[in-house]
Amino acid sequence: MKQQIALIDYGAGNLHSVANALKRVGADVALVSDADSLARAERIVLPGVGAFGACYEGLAGLPGMIDALERRVLRDGAPFLGICVGMQLLADRGLEHGDTPGLGWIGGDVRALEASDAVKVPHMGWNDVVLADDASGLVEPGEAYFLHSYAFDVTNEEHVAARTDHGGSVTAAVARDNILGVQFHPEKSQAYGLALLERFLKWKP
Repeated sequence: MKQQIALIDYGAGNLHSVANALKRVGADVALVSDADSLARAERIVLPGVGAFGACYEGLAGLPGMIDALERRVLRDGAPFLGICVGMQLLADRGLEHGDTPGLGWIGGDVRALEASDAVKVPHMGWNDVVLADDASGLVEPGEAYFLHSYAFDVTNEEHVAARTDHGGSVTAAVARDNILGVQFHPEKSQAYGLALLERFLKWKP
């Protein structure tokens, strides 16, 4: 029986590509924009493309959605995956176009990548994913596709699951209990990304 995945539709994600990738690995995907639907989901995916502030406002604009996410993920322990800005929203705050609060599930700030003659921003393209202390067991070393101008500066190193290099160390994945976030795009990362999504479907934190 296929697992039902709630893919949060808050106007800030590459929804169709993420949905198609999840379906390819055997998920029953439901696009969800109302809080009540989360109660029926076995697993939750929060995508995200764009500015941190706009994404947070979009999520907060869905009546009761943040409270429902906190109940299902923090209280009930439903496996959760945040992708790109969906990962960044786990932070305490984002510093893009001002100071915007995040969900505060994993401590830290989302800060701008620094450009230089040798380093271009946004960070766009394939890059190595190097494991740190991967408590989730979901992230594996390999190459993934990145597209971002801001990065998650995590307070507690124990919550960093993987890093990449772009003019210095950049958080590529975070993990805590039943929560996983990845800065890269699994739906654009071909076999590497599909393998990660498949492991997420089997994950029993």
